[in-house]
Amino acid sequence: MKIIKLIISLLFGLMFINAGLNKFLNYMPMEKPTPEQMELFAAFDKIFWLIPLVGTVEIIGGLLFIFPKTRALGAIVILPVMVGIVIHVFTMDQSPMGMSIAGVLFLINIWMIIDNKEKYRALLK
Repeated sequence: MKIIKLIISLLFGLMFINAGLNKFLNYMPMEKPTPEQMELFAAFDKIFWLIPLVGTVEIIGGLLFIFPKTRALGAIVILPVMVGIVIHVFTMDQSPMGMSIAGVLFLINIWMIIDNKEKYRALLK
């Protein structure tokens, strides 16, 4: 089970590092956005600091998620971004592939949070 958790955590972390780097380097092609998505992207352009912030959080959270010692922190750092991804995919994008990927990634994130619940206990006292 430990090796499975390591492989899943490595893939999860690398996916977020890749997504974060793409926010800065724009190397992945994107499908043609819908008019609703164009409005959203225009709003993101007005909030010029938002995309670099999300990219930075994705890179840092992905790096933390890879290593077992920092995985609990990485899972919490990634959680708000993951919630945003799930909300976006299920409300605006609604592609079956996007919903399944986002759902699986969200479940992995929740699994790691539950798996590390003892490490969070001191925060809740």
